Amino acid sequence: MWPILLFVPAGCRSGPPVAKPIGEAYIGPAQLKIRSDIPMQSSTVTIVKHGDRLEILQTRRKFLRVRTPDGKEGWTDERSLLAAADMKSLRDLAEASAKLPSQGVATTYQPLNIHSQPVLASPSFVQLKENEKFDVLRSVLLPRTDAPRTPLIPPSPKKSKTPPKKPKKEPKVPLPPAPKPPPPPADWVELSRTPADEAEEAVMQETQPPVRVDGWSLVRTQSGQCGWVLTRLLYMAIPDEVAQYAEGRRIVSYFPLGEIADGDQKKKIWLWTTSSDSHAPWDFDSFRVFVWSLRHHRYETAYIERNLKGYSPVLLEEATYTARPLAGRYPGFSICTEKKDGSARVRRLFAMIGQSVRLAGEQACESASSPVTVAAPAPLAVAEAAAPLPKESFFERLKKRLKGK
Repeated sequence: MWPILLFVPAGCRSGPPVAKPIGEAYIGPAQLKIRSDIPMQSSTVTIVKHGDRLEILQTRRKFLRVRTPDGKEGWTDERSLLAAADMKSLRDLAEASAKLPSQGVATTYQPLNIHSQPVLASPSFVQLKENEKFDVLRSVLLPRTDAPRTPLIPPSPKKSKTPPKKPKKEPKVPLPPAPKPPPPPADWVELSRTPADEAEEAVMQETQPPVRVDGWSLVRTQSGQCGWVLTRLLYMAIPDEVAQYAEGRRIVSYFPLGEIADGDQKKKIWLWTTSSDSHAPWDFDSFRVFVWSLRHHRYETAYIERNLKGYSPVLLEEATYTARPLAGRYPGFSICTEKKDGSARVRRLFAMIGQSVRLAGEQACESASSPVTVAAPAPLAVAEAAAPLPKESFFERLKKRLKGK
């Protein structure tokens, strides 16, 4: 009998009950360490990758206890996690960006983080390596802001300490209805202003610091991933023998228009757009075409326009030139600019005839691209409350074991 009694407890041992998940989340950064406890110096349990699905087991302020796909559990910060809606937004961005024309190839001289949104606090899901090349699709200026996530669990309503008032007894004879109060005057705010208020507002406007803005560029990697990087950290990869003529202006976009043979060398014809004001509401204020001089063996300007208001995208397309005797179809490009009187935007088509640039026509610009908006991360799918797992007694575990559960 004794051996049997000793054997039964040994055979009925089982691990701790598995915690039931109360929600889900997805990894935002390219890599994320899951730690054994909340402090940063805690040991690393495992490392997960962008897009991995996690089960949320417990919340503690801004920290979550999670379970990885391979069953390991640990803690992480909720700011590094994305909701299912955020992952869908990233996929939609990649799908929409795949159709956008490249405005030039860029590179970086240091590791560069690609963010899910044009916000520094947003997760960085890809890191570009030094000298890695990628396509620039679009550039925007946005006020520097933060996008805090909606709280996971809404705070419970506070209970009122005052006892509820007893309802008053209605009189036997109902009282006549009270007359409606007169409406406030239309300019009641202005009527209530005093000279002291106006002086205080003037001082506040003078001392208020200017709104800080950041330039962001939408980029597409060679593997097709799309996201946002700080514009000041990227460099357009146009050859140095052309880039030296930028004269301190930022190169917004550039394109090859053809080639010129100089002996056994082939030199490209380049078009670029540049900007002298990084805070202007338009994308560029000049464009220029460079050709290779067979006489001087250097790049020279074939065409230039300055002091304009230009908008991306710049498109490479064939142009039909109708003026004789050069009438025909030629390789060319089109630029969307604002008219001098500011009445409308027109897309001007230019033909590249040999080494000269000729205006081939004009048409209305396509509708302006939708403005970029910054959205707060979606709230993670977390239940409002999680009941603690009941502890099973030894006899309950033994009963399950004997029933084969």
